[in-house]
Amino acid sequence: MPSVLVADAEVHYSVDGSGPGLMLVHGTASSGETNFGHLVDRFAADRTVVMPDYSGSGETTDGGGDLTVEGLADQVAGAARAAVTGPVDVLGFSLGAVVAAATAAREPGLVGRLVLLAGWPHGDDARHRLTFGLWRDVLRADPDLFARLALHQALSPSYLSALGDEGVAFALGAVQGGPGVARQVDLDLRADLTALLPSITAPTLVIGLTRDQIVPVERARLLHEAIPGSRYAELDSGHLALFERPDELVDLVRGFLR
Repeated sequence: MPSVLVADAEVHYSVDGSGPGLMLVHGTASSGETNFGHLVDRFAADRTVVMPDYSGSGETTDGGGDLTVEGLADQVAGAARAAVTGPVDVLGFSLGAVVAAATAAREPGLVGRLVLLAGWPHGDDARHRLTFGLWRDVLRADPDLFARLALHQALSPSYLSALGDEGVAFALGAVQGGPGVARQVDLDLRADLTALLPSITAPTLVIGLTRDQIVPVERARLLHEAIPGSRYAELDSGHLALFERPDELVDLVRGFLR
């Protein structure tokens, strides 16, 4: 896997396909592969798909300090410039949507079109603080227990039940834990895009998820309202629409990017 040095971080990323660049930016406790690996082929036929692992995930390493939205945005921008010539479109999921939005605000010449899935504008919300504060405390106490909690919240009840015990056990294996994820959860609590969102000039699609228990759909609506000229869509899904509604999601994203 190639890498690029950004500040004190060696940022690893994967590259697939050919054509205009498309960055896929993962969420908390995940990586590019665990969030998007099953969707890469659907984009790579006519896109150069780049999946960076920002600090706390995958093989990426850094100095271990507190994460910032700006620092992770710089990592995404660094991977984009290392992998692709010219502007890139960006799809960010969850914390990756927050980072993608910051990247677009800070790098207007780099980001062509922007898709924000299950993102939020700031942490000034009691339920948000309760959710990610619980994640932080459970992760400190027991990473395995954190994985169970995160999966329970990330999938809608009907989808989770349909997985069965073996499917649940397999899905739990994809949830990352450890010090890197703890740093990401801390950023989930602190991230604030209020000052950056009005600066986004890239055509933007915000996607909310009607059954999302981690980032309630109202939070995505607030994100949409804060980005000038953005479009908005909703999917009937829990937080992990990447798995619950992959066909609808890919069609929605591809239609907007075209």
